[in-house]
Amino acid sequence: MTQKLKILLVASEVYPYAKTGGLADIAGSLPKALKQLGHDIRVIMPKHKCVVKCPLGMRPMGLDVTIPIGGTRKKGFLYTGHLNGEIPIYFVGNEAYFSRDPIYGTRHGDYLDNAERFIFFCRSVLEVCKSVEFQPDVIHCNDWQTGLIPTYLKTIYSKDKWFQNTRTIFSIHNLGYQGNFPSYELKTAGLPFSIFTPQGVEFYNHFSFLKSALVDADLLTTVSPTYAKEIQTKAFGFKMDGVLRMRSKDLFGILNGVDYQEWNPEADPSVAKNYSSKNRSGKLACKRKLADLFSLKIKDDTPLFSMVTRLSSQKGVDLVIEILDELLGEDAAFVLLGSGDSMYENYFLKMNHLRPDRVGVHIGFDEKLAHQILAGSDFLMMPSQYEPCGLTQMYALKYGAVPIVRSVGGLADSIKEFNRKTMKGTGFKFKPFTPDHLYQAVQKAMSVYRKKNQWQTLTANDMTADFGWDRAAKKYCQLYRRALL
Repeated sequence: MTQKLKILLVASEVYPYAKTGGLADIAGSLPKALKQLGHDIRVIMPKHKCVVKCPLGMRPMGLDVTIPIGGTRKKGFLYTGHLNGEIPIYFVGNEAYFSRDPIYGTRHGDYLDNAERFIFFCRSVLEVCKSVEFQPDVIHCNDWQTGLIPTYLKTIYSKDKWFQNTRTIFSIHNLGYQGNFPSYELKTAGLPFSIFTPQGVEFYNHFSFLKSALVDADLLTTVSPTYAKEIQTKAFGFKMDGVLRMRSKDLFGILNGVDYQEWNPEADPSVAKNYSSKNRSGKLACKRKLADLFSLKIKDDTPLFSMVTRLSSQKGVDLVIEILDELLGEDAAFVLLGSGDSMYENYFLKMNHLRPDRVGVHIGFDEKLAHQILAGSDFLMMPSQYEPCGLTQMYALKYGAVPIVRSVGGLADSIKEFNRKTMKGTGFKFKPFTPDHLYQAVQKAMSVYRKKNQWQTLTANDMTADFGWDRAAKKYCQLYRRALL
């Protein structure tokens, strides 16, 4: 019998308690799969303002931790709840640091004290382990907000017997977000200035939380095999490629999974009518409902394209803007759910005003509406400049919304080009980052849409594709054991 592992998963956001992106979905789903494999998995996150609104609830533990921050000491108050009814989740509360909405900053920029906030959180994680008497075999850290944990274990906590057998795994969800701060924040963190070197935590004269983890974690992962290769190149490495090449033997790409308890049109309470790969009749009702929601004037056979995305240049929004008029000229319709750069928000709102019959826009994020859009649309567009993994394209597959993606990162790994001769494949891909190449992929997609037998086969392929978490969880367990060797 394989040894049961004690795993602590650390993230700054965990669905359904807090979510700004895919990290939250992963941090909320992977623990369930690890629990099913028989491991003692626990989760810890900050007690953000939005956390208290979660219907899963929480309760105070009557415990607190005291954390040195610069020359002062700050208290963290502990709360606990359960993910999926059985997985302990701990919350570190401090009103001054975490009682904010949004989580990381406003549309005007990041909070000026983000370094201090996440220094406090990282060190709290280690103190909480001792307070709740949990001695983890592995601490699985996620993104820069947790990046100091491996560094603390290699420095201040290196002689702490509680962690003498603990190893760290650090997962990169998006290398573009690095947590780079002025060098004086080392003092805030209580870390020795001797580690502020090019071989250590220094990054272009900044103290980098991400680089701290890349240097000090026992093993590194990222969220797709292709992205693991891409980030070791100058084109995708965000100036961290040299560090990643140095650690290439310790870097592994594991494609994210999908929580089919949350994303399944057969049982989804958000959609107009449930449907499945065996009985897809409900999909039309969902399309009609989506058209009604956005007041679109379309026929049942009008191809309906969608985007559910952060509105940033990374997501290839510029390419969609370039082709949207042409797309509408092809008698298609378009629905968007997202928020971000005000330039993009204003453009889509303007298009909605000019073509309310064919363009539906919701600025912001709405979890229920995201489900309804995937259930009601025929195509999902994800023409990203880079995409570490992407989850929306895998959700779309299950809902029979055919992905049109750029062949990068997890999009390349999760979507197979549809071949009209073999009738195999799940979507349409393009590589050169140009509007023309995106539009060529769109035209291929629409030509299949107009051939009923091909379309039926393609959507059946999509809805039966399996990206459940079990496969990924087993790969993570192999890495946890490898770190412990």
